Amino acid sequence: MKVKKLLHTRYRLNDLETSVKFYMDVLGLDEVRRHKSPRGSELVFLKAPQSEETIELCHFPSSGPVQVQPDLTHLAFEVDSLEEFGQHLAKLGLKFSDGPTTSSSGTVFAFIDAPEGYEIELIQTAKPASAAPAG
Repeated sequence: MKVKKLLHTRYRLNDLETSVKFYMDVLGLDEVRRHKSPRGSELVFLKAPQSEETIELCHFPSSGPVQVQPDLTHLAFEVDSLEEFGQHLAKLGLKFSDGPTTSSSGTVFAFIDAPEGYEIELIQTAKPASAAPAG
């Protein structure tokens, strides 16, 4: 028997509300649900508008403080335009932490830092070459 699909990815945090605000206001994710687990974790599930999978943000103080190691993990999101996303960040007083960089395939990517040190990759996929207009 094999697994069927990815349901969510969990990130544990020290400050739940700061991160929820970031993911909603900066990235545009929607809050799907919020509850307290049987062991006392505060959980908030978020998702991107065109995704099925969710991100579970977890605040569980009795596990001790969270210390995110650099370059351990990141979330990647598709965007239509990194230029426009950069303008959106600037309006919020933020900027890319790395990039934009164009790969050999034409894909453009950049990174921003979420609260608590989690890294977010933003990917603008290569635009297909358009056919020449008929004339």
